[in-house]
Amino acid sequence: MTLIPKQAAAGFWDKVYEGNDFAFGREPNAWFASKASYLKKGQRILMVADGEGRNSIWCAQKGLVVDAFDLSAKGIEKARRFAVESGVTVNFTAAGVDDWDWEPNAYDAVTLILCQFATPSMRKKLFADCIKTLKTGGLFFVLGYTVKQLEYGTGGPSNAAQLYTEAMLRDLVQGMVILELESFDMEVSAGRHRGKSAFVGLVSRKK
Repeated sequence: MTLIPKQAAAGFWDKVYEGNDFAFGREPNAWFASKASYLKKGQRILMVADGEGRNSIWCAQKGLVVDAFDLSAKGIEKARRFAVESGVTVNFTAAGVDDWDWEPNAYDAVTLILCQFATPSMRKKLFADCIKTLKTGGLFFVLGYTVKQLEYGTGGPSNAAQLYTEAMLRDLVQGMVILELESFDMEVSAGRHRGKSAFVGLVSRKK
């Protein structure tokens, strides 16, 4: 189950994304952008809970074939305009994780970038679906806030149950090859997310 009803969650994010400003900026997430060497032109990638499209549009600019979805219809509407302005094509869909068709063995890469809306039971299913939809050899990129982020208060959820640890991520991607797994602090300047923040990043490959 989600922490709040789906309709209320959609309304919350619609409010975050309303207006002309981009809530988290137009540039891709800095951690994800630093992993560009893993991505190749022509690969098919799925961006989960992609918001206003900053990460998916960056991928499309690199020549990837991009599917992206988000629960917020307003976020998707803004992302579509952003794609047109950027001269790229992204297949955007307004959908939640329970609505998405997790086609098996479909993608070369899947991303979960700061997608920390799930309870532990929902998170387990979400990670399993992300892995299922990867092709053999496909890459899974995960970035999340750690519990230490509660000390900084510079973004992310205030509920510790929604935050990540390295041990949690290892458990959630059992059976995959872990290429990178690191906890780190970083100064962030991305829209409403500003200041020192505590993250854990994972790159893993499906066997």
